[in-house]
Amino acid sequence: MSNASEKPASMDASKTLKTTPLYELHKELGGNLVDFAGYLMPLRYGSETAEHQAVRTSAGIFDISHMGEIFVTGEQAAEALDHALVGKASALEAGRARYTMIVDPEGRVLDDLIVYRLSLHGFLVVANASNAPVVAEELRRRAADFEASVDDQSENYALIAVQGPKAQAILERLTDADLAGLKYYAMISGTVGGVVAFIARTGYTGEDGFELFVEAGDAVPLWQKIVEAGGDEVVPCGLSARDTLRLEAGMPLYGHELTAELTPYDAGLGRVVRLEKDFVGRDALAAVAEAEPSRRLVGLVARGRRVPRAGYAVIGDDGTECGVVTSGAPSPTLGKPIAMAYVGTGSTPVAVDIRGKHEPVDVVDLPFYRRTDK
Repeated sequence: MSNASEKPASMDASKTLKTTPLYELHKELGGNLVDFAGYLMPLRYGSETAEHQAVRTSAGIFDISHMGEIFVTGEQAAEALDHALVGKASALEAGRARYTMIVDPEGRVLDDLIVYRLSLHGFLVVANASNAPVVAEELRRRAADFEASVDDQSENYALIAVQGPKAQAILERLTDADLAGLKYYAMISGTVGGVVAFIARTGYTGEDGFELFVEAGDAVPLWQKIVEAGGDEVVPCGLSARDTLRLEAGMPLYGHELTAELTPYDAGLGRVVRLEKDFVGRDALAAVAEAEPSRRLVGLVARGRRVPRAGYAVIGDDGTECGVVTSGAPSPTLGKPIAMAYVGTGSTPVAVDIRGKHEPVDVVDLPFYRRTDK
């Protein structure tokens, strides 16, 4: 699920940017604020490498309140979501979550989402910041023939992520909720530091961790209580560390590995598509599923120190272009530059064209990093 960008836009004085409820706190912490999806968000607070390593070894805390929170409720909420999304929301038990997508009638990805089932007739759909208005409007349109209502509550919620091997221990100092018994991709209601929250065991870093949905007015006191409880074990982290963490974990980013020109099958994510049910885009995706894929998503590790960046051409063993890099960055964990790229089926990538020079790369299986404590 995409929560970060490789290259957040520089700030444009003529553009009115939104802020999250934690904006003033980010300024106090000295965050380097940038325009991301129309929000002023912290790119980093200090060393992005140190922030990255904190999540891998201890814990990091992120403001991801720019994400969209869309509630779908009603007697036919499950049926409406089954019709609207590629996945089967009706198969979810209350308290469980699922990664899924919403596609257009041609099967192209409008956004990747996480759907949480809150109750028999209540769901929370979490969308990427830049796509949330489109997703909300599309859900309203697709739910029109069902007994279901769609309510975009993004402005009223804040979302704080605590990620890393010590995340559970830190949050257990602030809550009586059974975090140890909370499964991956599950959610419970509870209080954290006296703040009422939806507590989800989800994340975008490749580590264990939690995402806390709270009312906007509770965001600052909750952040402060988590930082106080964590002490030296928790580090505020920005978008840059979030991006390198998700890249190491091989997680797709909308606008990079997922776009409005690609289908879930193009991204190697056909497993999330449930063709046995009817949904918008189903016929188009059924045809794609039967066809020979023209491209595949691969991992690349540079042999040298130059970094393959998004948009750089991938070179095959015949010396011609065979694909394009979708995401790339130095990997703090591997100590080498890494990238994800789409390459033609049957091609053998051997290099990336970096400013006119073919820099050698090795093709590896994704993800680049997988935690060992699962």
